[in-house]
Amino acid sequence: MPLLRGFLTLLLFLMLGEALRLLFQWPVSGGIIGMLLLSLWAMLSGGVRDDVALASQKLIAILIVLLMPGVVGVFFLGNRFDGQWPAIALALVGGTFLSVLSTLALLRLQLPDSSKARSHD
Repeated sequence: MPLLRGFLTLLLFLMLGEALRLLFQWPVSGGIIGMLLLSLWAMLSGGVRDDVALASQKLIAILIVLLMPGVVGVFFLGNRFDGQWPAIALALVGGTFLSVLSTLALLRLQLPDSSKARSHD
């Protein structure tokens, strides 16, 4: 039951973000707005609830499956982007590289320093 409650919480914030995007005509994805609202909610409530953390861990395990449709969908736009494919390819590769790099940097900041832990042993 905690897993389902976590998924429903994530879905609620996704739908809230999408509703705000449509209501205010913001040029930002509803998922991004929902993620920002979820982050704000977690900061104000003192942390991430266990059910949301569990659901998030399950989603992270299949992250590539969630990212792939958006990347693949660009290639089915046809003639709309004639002559712009090098820029699109560079943006896709560069964006992927920067997201992996920023994730690595954030993880290194969050994980304890292993060299300090070994020196205390």
